[in-house]
Amino acid sequence: MLIRPVLSGCGLCTLIFLLGTIQATQQEENGLEGKEQIHRGQVLVFKGGCNDCHSPKIFTPEGTLPDHTRLLSGHPQYVELPKIPSNIIGPDKWFGLFTLDQTAWAGPWGVVFAANLTPDPKTGIGDWTENTFIKTMRIGKHKAFGKDILPPMPWEDYAELSDEDLKAIFAYLKTLKPVKNAVPAPIPLTGKEIPTNP
Repeated sequence: MLIRPVLSGCGLCTLIFLLGTIQATQQEENGLEGKEQIHRGQVLVFKGGCNDCHSPKIFTPEGTLPDHTRLLSGHPQYVELPKIPSNIIGPDKWFGLFTLDQTAWAGPWGVVFAANLTPDPKTGIGDWTENTFIKTMRIGKHKAFGKDILPPMPWEDYAELSDEDLKAIFAYLKTLKPVKNAVPAPIPLTGKEIPTNP
């Protein structure tokens, strides 16, 4: 069954991610700054599998790879999704589906699109503060007060990280090339054919 390996893979990424934070607790007392902090953030982002969902992919003979020209820029705004047949998702059916590049997911929560994590001020996190980012990860609300962050984003796992680790992730994200990409808003499930384009 397709779902079991996907969920197992997500669980493994989360386990590796959380185990990677153990080392950080030793460094937390001193606090990280500058290049050290950014490097720690890069390690956490890569071990946490953020590119798996938040980076558009290129397709190679070896499989899919993150597109480094659009790293962590979220679901491409102009990509049309394939239609999802009605009655495919439910308690006695499939739990969820995702696009080939894993930037869009459909499940009981509706259709969701991976967010743009680049520092673009209009479409990414360029106008976010460090405190906004930390609070967002702690409470699972967009920009710390907006809409709920929906599955499959494991924000509850990130909420367990120390402030130092979240600061390091934010510092690394701020070093990325800003990519202007207005990710669509989530589409709620209506019970009919799932709409796939806003």
